[in-house]
Amino acid sequence: MKNKGLSVFSIAATYIGTVVGAGFASGQEVLQFFGYHGVKGFVGLFAAAIMFIVYGYFILLLGNRLNASSHYEVIMDVGGPFFGKIMDYIIIFFLFGAFTAMLAGTAAIFKEQFGLPSQFGAVLMAVISVMTVLTGIAGVISAISFVVPILLLGVFLISALALFYTPDIFVLSRISMPFDAAVKNFFISGVIYASYNLLMSVAILAPLGNQTTNKSDLKLGALFGGLGLWAGATMILVAILLNMPKVSNYQIPMLYIAGKFSTLLKLIYSFILIAEIYTTAVGNLYGFVARLTDVKSTLYKVCTIITGGVGLILSGFGFSKLVHYMYPIAGYAGIVMLIGITHGLIKKK
Repeated sequence: MKNKGLSVFSIAATYIGTVVGAGFASGQEVLQFFGYHGVKGFVGLFAAAIMFIVYGYFILLLGNRLNASSHYEVIMDVGGPFFGKIMDYIIIFFLFGAFTAMLAGTAAIFKEQFGLPSQFGAVLMAVISVMTVLTGIAGVISAISFVVPILLLGVFLISALALFYTPDIFVLSRISMPFDAAVKNFFISGVIYASYNLLMSVAILAPLGNQTTNKSDLKLGALFGGLGLWAGATMILVAILLNMPKVSNYQIPMLYIAGKFSTLLKLIYSFILIAEIYTTAVGNLYGFVARLTDVKSTLYKVCTIITGGVGLILSGFGFSKLVHYMYPIAGYAGIVMLIGITHGLIKKK
């Protein structure tokens, strides 16, 4: 049953919250994909924003048309029985991988910022993610929508402080370390960044599109969601470039920057970051389990708990390594998915 009352804000916030997480809010993704490219990174980021807006709307619209309960209906519709199956398996694999990365990100924060055992952070995130996903799609949307404004406020505050206290703003133009970047070309880096995020967001965007009868709200939700992601990532990029190259030595760059201004601000942002990791963790976990089981069945609950446990075990691989190696691979897979969506929409028209 479609919900006529799902607001543009809820759609946009859920979209943003599904994308931002350990990698985005920590600054690690922005560093790896844009920061090492210097000012050219802004061009790549703008290209990513356009892709977020356009393809976010396409996926929401397809989810609405197909009454999607997971990404499966959308992928099979645009890809057909052969291509759709391949993309389905790729999405399932990377949804689980991204969930594992969120647990690893929490572990890094607890170790680096709180001086606590990393396993404690990973276990805590796994438990609260599992508990949320057990409530279904409504609980996931509510949780994500609540946290997103808090994150954007925190990002803008720290970035504004970084700008205000920088004596030489022209340092931005002197930073360029492309050989350390996850993707060596700045423009392709933006395309890869958007495509891997869309690959993992389709699991939430498809059923999200099915939660409203108002298609104009889907268009505005994709627009504001894409703009919100662009604005947040741009501010993070500015803060990172103003603190290069030292900031590149930290797994959680934004916490290093926050700590330069205030211990209290660093502590507050630590909790904001954990909350944002939570939004992406629940999105990825829900998308993974909803695809494998019927969300109304007992098997859904069992699969959710087992997935949380397995992800917890594999999160020991390390956060920055997961971002550097897994995300670019997911990006190339995402490009294949976006080509399939584009082809499917053109064919149907």
